[in-house]
Amino acid sequence: MDKRNEGTWRERCRPTTRRLVQVYSALLYNAHLKGFVTGEIYRGKTKAVCVPGFNCYSCPGAVGACPLGALQNALAAAGHRAGWYVFGILLFYGVMLGRTVCGWICPLGWIQELLHKIPTPKIRKSAVTRTLTWLKYIVLAVFVIMLPLIYGLAYDLPLPAFCKYICPAGTLEGAMGLLPTNPDFFSMLGILFTRKFVIMLIIGLACVFCYRSFCRFLCPLGAVYGLFNRINVIGVRVDPNRCNHCGACVRHCEMDIRRVGDHECINCGKCMAHCSQGAISIRAGRITLKAPEIPGREDGPDAARKQRSRGRALWGPALAVLCFAVLWYNVIDPAVAGKAGTETETRWESDAPIGYEVGQQLADFSAECMDGSTFRLADCRGKIVFLNLWATWCTPCVQELPHFNTLYQEKEDAAVLAIHSPEVLDDPADYLAGKGYAFPFAAVSEAEKLFEIVHGSAALPQTIVLNRSGEVIYNKVGSVTLEALEALYDAADGQ
Repeated sequence: MDKRNEGTWRERCRPTTRRLVQVYSALLYNAHLKGFVTGEIYRGKTKAVCVPGFNCYSCPGAVGACPLGALQNALAAAGHRAGWYVFGILLFYGVMLGRTVCGWICPLGWIQELLHKIPTPKIRKSAVTRTLTWLKYIVLAVFVIMLPLIYGLAYDLPLPAFCKYICPAGTLEGAMGLLPTNPDFFSMLGILFTRKFVIMLIIGLACVFCYRSFCRFLCPLGAVYGLFNRINVIGVRVDPNRCNHCGACVRHCEMDIRRVGDHECINCGKCMAHCSQGAISIRAGRITLKAPEIPGREDGPDAARKQRSRGRALWGPALAVLCFAVLWYNVIDPAVAGKAGTETETRWESDAPIGYEVGQQLADFSAECMDGSTFRLADCRGKIVFLNLWATWCTPCVQELPHFNTLYQEKEDAAVLAIHSPEVLDDPADYLAGKGYAFPFAAVSEAEKLFEIVHGSAALPQTIVLNRSGEVIYNKVGSVTLEALEALYDAADGQ
């Protein structure tokens, strides 16, 4: 290598502070690295906490919830309760950060920028792209607000429409992240997945040619945060005393902004390098987080030294937090430590080994139910047992609950237990109130133990059927009809 160009090469390849923050955020959001190996999503307590950026709830590594998915579920449950937490957390993130979330700590934004680095001819911003930016507000209104509200209020069904029909993060991080280690899921893939997969490919291809295409034209979360860009605490600021209104910042910006800091600005700070007056900086209130180094400016060297010193002081604790998070979510947390219920020692009188696969006998358990009763698997000896894994936010789940209720009422020797997913977004008891289902529902506190015993999947719904000897004859993910349940009953009865 030519030594004369070595320093230039290092400068060119050295990651910027923003790039390091983007990588850090992606790792922190997905600290459950074990999930990518085991193919199981994290179900611990922090999964109910919304992270600021766009990160799929079903990603094997995700340790928090996506705020957009939580918003849709809150709107779908509007007939039962108000989603104060979701609205409050979005308000907090909006006021504190606005679209700084998009520019600095959104994993999907980082992925889009990496795709754009692929060397191809690029589409420049224009009046057409600026007009297309309003499309994300239509997506927000229709798929995030209207459809979940309509289905929730009119049909009492959860329909996270954006997640179900459009979201590329759900396809890439959720479905594609789980399929390699869960080959059984391939049997569930239908036209809906095919459409979403095509949408993901189109969006990804668009990002190669057009900078942050999804972020600019389709992202409803960016639309929400853009509403706060005028008042956000942390973001790009322009010093009016230094600005000469040359317009270089707007011309060089790859987003469709009309001015620095408007609703399309992601506060990335790239414009600082193009401002000859040093008028642009990134601030948190009165504190300057990042400012350009301008030769000849009196406070330039001192400000630069202070920024570097502040950066080194912050990165140390930040890396310590990340290391602890990785250790916690992969080793220490009881949700991933492989704790089994103490009641699994009791076995059925069967020669089959204990397990959850077809031909094995399911480990014995007892579970407290929402109605105050106790479901004991040992008491179901001689009956045909149906275990249904469901969730309030899963549309196919709630649609098939009446089938289990009919089966339970028609078959006197059938035992049915519905087990809600440990990933609780809405209160199952509130949802079930007034439904009139006759069969028992396990208390939410029992879910993690029961999911482990039956090898509960990240995908829902899931049905497990036991014959009269307690042996598994069916354990699959996917919706079932009443006819399918009756067929499974007959199959179990014949053994």
